[in-house]
Parts: sequence; structure tokens; C-alpha cells
Amino acid sequence: MTTAEPNSDPYLLEDMSGHVLWLTLNRPKQRNPLSSGMLAALTDAIDRANKSADVRVIVITGSGPVFSAGHDLREMAPQEGEEAAAREARVRQILEACARMMLGIVHSPKALVACVQATATAAGCQLVSACDLAIASERAQFCTPGVNIGTFCTTPLVGIGRNLQRKHAMELALTGDMFSAEEAVRMGLVNRAVPEADVRAATEELAQKIASKSALGIRSGKEAFYRQVEMPIEEAFAYANEAMLDGMMCGDAEEGSRAFFEKRAPVWADA
Repeated sequence: MTTAEPNSDPYLLEDMSGHVLWLTLNRPKQRNPLSSGMLAALTDAIDRANKSADVRVIVITGSGPVFSAGHDLREMAPQEGEEAAAREARVRQILEACARMMLGIVHSPKALVACVQATATAAGCQLVSACDLAIASERAQFCTPGVNIGTFCTTPLVGIGRNLQRKHAMELALTGDMFSAEEAVRMGLVNRAVPEADVRAATEELAQKIASKSALGIRSGKEAFYRQVEMPIEEAFAYANEAMLDGMMCGDAEEGSRAFFEKRAPVWADA
């Protein structure tokens, strides 16, 4: 059961399409904030999907006119009668829960795709950056607006700064300006932008293509990629060689080679 507030709709809508699990942020009137409840729901849904052989790809999208506006500012603000130390501890918990959820996406054995149907700001932009791939509507916009309200989007830049070149990431953070989907593609935040009416279909097509591949190959390859990309190049080659060797020795790799030479579709052991 997805986490939800009492007497309210679930934070997330979950829908299976073949081996693709769609997770839809379901707080459109509040602009799908990454509140404590939403973070818990996402963490739980991804954890369950990680344990399911039926799920090969996870897609995260939003409902309504915004993908996600990031943290719930009302939740982050001082509460009536709250002492400074208590607020600091509470906000720290929210930030740590957000970091755990983002890291859960990176470390998930499944491929995760962001289907950005509309604007993504602050930690919502960070959510896009955490996913392995992203397809955006041409009308979507992106920004990290912390500087506009006297702070700085430091935590969103952890993920964004690993997607974009440093000067692009700092331009987002230092200006607080909105950037178009076309600019997000150019900067490397999203893979491609498509017409608004086509964004779900384009994401579905991509997700189903990935779901048709070996889950074992994707699981080991994704882990290896994110490890080696942070290493010095010599260490990266040494690590990748061992990971590649392990991958080539597995049963799915042997089946894939046979299928290629026999000109047929492979039958993966994890199917």
C-alpha cells in the first residue's frame, strides 16, 4: 500500500505496463512537492520494485501542470512555537530522506526513466537528474530557484552537477532562471524533448525497449557505470575490465551471442 495522508489520495499512482512500472506523483494541486510523505512513498515503491522480477524498468512522472516543484516550502518553514534546534533537526531529517531516495534511484538495479510532462524545479529538477534517462515535453521548463529566495539549491546540484558541465550547472543555480526543455537537452539534463502530446508515448517506447533487454546485464552494467564514472581513468579501466569479464561469462551473455548468430530473439534466463 502506498503511503498517504489520512483520508486523502495516495501520494503515488502505480501502474504496470508489461514489465514497466509507472509511478505518478499524485499531488497536482500542490505541484507534486517532495514532501516527507512523497519521499517515503517513492522510497517504498522503488524498494518494492527492486525486489520484483516482474519490474524491469521504473518510470517516474507527475500529474497535472507541474512535474515536481521540489521540497514543500511550508514543511521546511518554521512551525508555530517551534524552537530553532527542533526545526533544524526536522529539516535535516527531510534532507536526509531526500538524499536516501535519490541514492536509491542511482543504486536501484532497475533502469529508471523520468517522464517530465511539465516543469521541474529545485529538488524536482534533482529528481530528473537522479534518473538514468529522461524524456521531457517540449513545454517543460527547469530551474533551481533557491537563489531567488535567499538560499541556494546546494543539494539539487549534487545530481544536476553530475549531469551537466559545471558552468551550465552553476548558471542554473546562480541565476535561478527557467531553462527550456531544448536547453536542458543541450546541457545534458534530459535525453530528448518531444511534443507535449507525445511525451508519455515516447517514454513508454523507450522503457519497453529497455525492458526487453537482459535484466541481469542492466543490473550489473548500471552498477559498474556509476562506480567507474567517479574513478580516475586508470582505476576505471581496471574496474570496468573485471565487470565486463564477469558480464561476458554470464548465461544471458552466452544466450545473447547464440541468438545473434542464429538470427533470433534472445530468451533471457530472468524472463
